[in-house]
Amino acid sequence: MDVTFTALAPIAVAAGLLVAGFFLGVLIRGAVLPRLPIAWRQWLRGPVLWWSTLLGLYVAVEVTVLPAGVGPVLRKVLLVLLILSVTAALARAVTALVTARGAILGTVPAVRLVSNVAGLVAWILGGLVILQTLGISITPMITALGIGGLAVGLALQDTLANLFAGVHILAARQVRPGDYIRLESGEEGFVRDITWRYTTVVQLANNLTIVPNAKLASAVITNYYLPSTDLAVLVPVGVSYGSDLTRVEAVTTAVGREVMGEVHGGVPEFEPFIRYNAFADSSVNFTVILRGREVVDQHLIRHEFIKRLHARYRAEGIEIPFPQRTVHVRGEEIRTPGPSAGTSESPS
Repeated sequence: MDVTFTALAPIAVAAGLLVAGFFLGVLIRGAVLPRLPIAWRQWLRGPVLWWSTLLGLYVAVEVTVLPAGVGPVLRKVLLVLLILSVTAALARAVTALVTARGAILGTVPAVRLVSNVAGLVAWILGGLVILQTLGISITPMITALGIGGLAVGLALQDTLANLFAGVHILAARQVRPGDYIRLESGEEGFVRDITWRYTTVVQLANNLTIVPNAKLASAVITNYYLPSTDLAVLVPVGVSYGSDLTRVEAVTTAVGREVMGEVHGGVPEFEPFIRYNAFADSSVNFTVILRGREVVDQHLIRHEFIKRLHARYRAEGIEIPFPQRTVHVRGEEIRTPGPSAGTSESPS
């Protein structure tokens, strides 16, 4: 019985150290982490259990008598697990930091491309550290990757083009998630996200437009959110030639001021104005210039302005003419040909 207890004692000690390490992590997470900033709590909540458990395992390996050759192997395994846990924590922290920093600066909020690249870099560095720890030379691997990378680059030319185009789009900051854009092909909507391969645009009809980054980088794009979100709302109008144009201008701008102050999306401090631009076939044409806070506000502003302007013109007796055209017909004298000269009538 003493022999059995002596054999089981190291196992019991190792198990006890493992459990102690686990409960140490629980204690740190419950007593220490709440005192740290919220960002640190979110980052360390999971890894602290791993690290304390690995610490208990490491102490157990050190105090336990193991067969020859087993101890060094276990130490390397524990070291690799520790590096993996630290790498995972760093990748998560870097990803969260990049996303939060982009949200603060208003440049790359919620962009998976930047956060994924940052996390990938952290994992690559962690892998290189593990290889170096295991005594594996990374120089031949880097050489082989350089040679093989050329072949992979040729095979993935389109994919890499989209990847670097996405990085260029984010770095240029001319198209950002949340912006309202219009493509040269006619599609328009809000930019939802820019990934490593494509950019998603949500149309006002709640449809998605998927644009490869390479095509987006080379396309002609109108960004309605740069340099600012407000924009001019143009409304073409025509009045009859018999109208008093000075009075028309006063009435029209009064309606414009009313719309700017009462309609959602209008800019109350903006002073509407008109510009006459053409003598058309049946009317004197002009353009009313209003202003909206965002591109989506222009539709309601234009709707309310046309409706109120029509009612105001009717009350003021200002005519919006129907298309019409005056045709002048030149009259010609119609002569009835008589008997030809020199022609004699035959006697009856």
